[in-house]
Amino acid sequence: MHTQGLVPTILPAHIVAGVLALLCGYVALAATKGATLHRRSGMLFVCAMSVMSLSGALMEALDAFKNPINVVAGLLTFYFVATGLRTVRRRPEASRRIDRAAVLFAVMVSALAFGAGFELASRDRPEAAPGFIFGIVGMLAVAGDVRMLRAGGIQGPRRIARHLWRMCFAMWVAAASFFWGPPGRVPEVIRIPALQAVAVLVPIGAMLYWLWRVRVRRTFRGIGRAAAPDVTAWES
Repeated sequence: MHTQGLVPTILPAHIVAGVLALLCGYVALAATKGATLHRRSGMLFVCAMSVMSLSGALMEALDAFKNPINVVAGLLTFYFVATGLRTVRRRPEASRRIDRAAVLFAVMVSALAFGAGFELASRDRPEAAPGFIFGIVGMLAVAGDVRMLRAGGIQGPRRIARHLWRMCFAMWVAAASFFWGPPGRVPEVIRIPALQAVAVLVPIGAMLYWLWRVRVRRTFRGIGRAAAPDVTAWES
């Protein structure tokens, strides 16, 4: 069977996972950080986002890379969700191999993003800009990974900030690809430009707000203890 024939088989799982990821993502953004609702909706978000991002990248690859930015978006989103989750999980020393593999993975995807950006720019395609954006954000994340590996780990506000921005960026990619994606993707009942813009900007707004709270003001009101078992390290 031709590989393109697999796309209709994968598409339903991609759609269901995408809807579930958005619903769980908005719940996790609204819930008290570290509380039971946040943790449960967050885990569902991670699982759904993993299925959605990887299936989306696979479908684009099976479709002969007609838009390589979709492959980049899917792979990089999976990387952000996976590393964002690992940030708030206690890990044995042996798991550093996984962190090193994640760095290599992100470097390769970022290189693919830059390559796609230059290729699309040579053809005056508007998708070139997202390619460069994904490449830059990916390399910034790699720099953070390298600093973490060299330091032997990450604690305190930096650990929470790393989790926040990676999860929120992944959420933003999912929201933007749905609400600002191809015409007809959004149901007509919610096809309201202002509502769509709010839905896309909420993850970025939440990210900036919590980064300001955690990194600038160093206040953790509204964040449950379950978000950080070593709460005392936050004050270091």
